[in-house]
Amino acid sequence: MSSHHIVRDDQEPALIIANGASCSDELLGQLLEWSPLVVVLDSAIERVLELGIKVDVLIGDFDRDFDPYYYAEQQYPMEVVHISDQDSTDLEKAFNYLVERNIPAANVVWATGKRADHTITNITNIVRYKDKLKIVVLDDYSKIYRIPNQFKKWYEKDTIISLIPVGTVTGIVSTNLLYPLNNESLTIGYRTGSSNSVSEDGIVSITYDQGDLLMMECHD
Repeated sequence: MSSHHIVRDDQEPALIIANGASCSDELLGQLLEWSPLVVVLDSAIERVLELGIKVDVLIGDFDRDFDPYYYAEQQYPMEVVHISDQDSTDLEKAFNYLVERNIPAANVVWATGKRADHTITNITNIVRYKDKLKIVVLDDYSKIYRIPNQFKKWYEKDTIISLIPVGTVTGIVSTNLLYPLNNESLTIGYRTGSSNSVSEDGIVSITYDQGDLLMMECHD
């Protein structure tokens, strides 16, 4: 599969490859084309190398007799980042690594599917980094990211949009959605804004007062 390095470092989002369900080659290829830095979690390295992807950084806790330098020899000059901290997931380790390098944004693939606990954690952890790193999680059916308190974006009619709160989000007001929100609250586990859609071609506007609100742009 095509490598990257056709754009200047740190001018485009880094790409993190986790170890959930695979995405399509088309999606992965599009992201690689615009990613100046590819970071792979240790649990995914075998799968990634089988696809012929050039890896810049291998990161993880390297448990279970994992030998990172075996892979480093195949991917020279790949950087090996060993973080033994057991209080953070390997994906969090990758986020922290990017923050330390002052890289402002990351796309994440293979972070959904397979184990449900991993999927939920990977998605909701987006909000922990809201002031440090712009994170977008992508798979073949969804694009997921936290939206700011004032959000506007152009969409085609009938685009499926889900607004998922992490905790409670208050004072939500929307325009150009089939099911509008008018100064309402959403709370995970009680009421979410799942499977809404765009009413007409044009700008969707969403504002809210307090909390963390995830946008999921979805298609079947």
